[in-house]
Amino acid sequence: MGIPLEQMPIWDPDQPMGGLTEEKIKNAKILLWKGHCAVHQMFRPQNIEHFKKLHPDGKVISHPEAPFEVCLNSDFVGSTEYILKTVTEAEPNTKWLVGTELNLVTRLAEQMKPQGKHVQFMSHVVCECSTMARIDPQHLAWCLENLAEGNVVNQIKVPKHEAELAKLTLDRMLAAS
Repeated sequence: MGIPLEQMPIWDPDQPMGGLTEEKIKNAKILLWKGHCAVHQMFRPQNIEHFKKLHPDGKVISHPEAPFEVCLNSDFVGSTEYILKTVTEAEPNTKWLVGTELNLVTRLAEQMKPQGKHVQFMSHVVCECSTMARIDPQHLAWCLENLAEGNVVNQIKVPKHEAELAKLTLDRMLAAS
């Protein structure tokens, strides 16, 4: 989005003031949260190099939760929706290395086969995300059935101030997209 790296410091929630100076906070356009996803952390620039050797005309697309070096070496970086849209709308018979959750890549690969598109998971190591695995029709139906009966299940409660900050963050992300 054209924001320089020096205006995107990393906020470490385990440090006072996020490990940042007051000046860095004031000069920030975006505060990046120090966190990670174990699945996305498996992806490496070497995975991209290997793919490009095998498929010089292939394209690499990564989720922004992948390591920074992977994002820098990718042809495209974006949300899950962006990944799906970009690969789906690509020319037939193209080759793609995709750096995001395995089940999504597997489904996308199957959907793209009729168009001759080769869609490959970025890592040779298979590490499924247990959280993402819980997002399935059965769990959704269970949750909705409970809500219809007036039972709230898996409710997450946070302090009011944190809820307000989370809503502000989501509103800003939606406005930026």
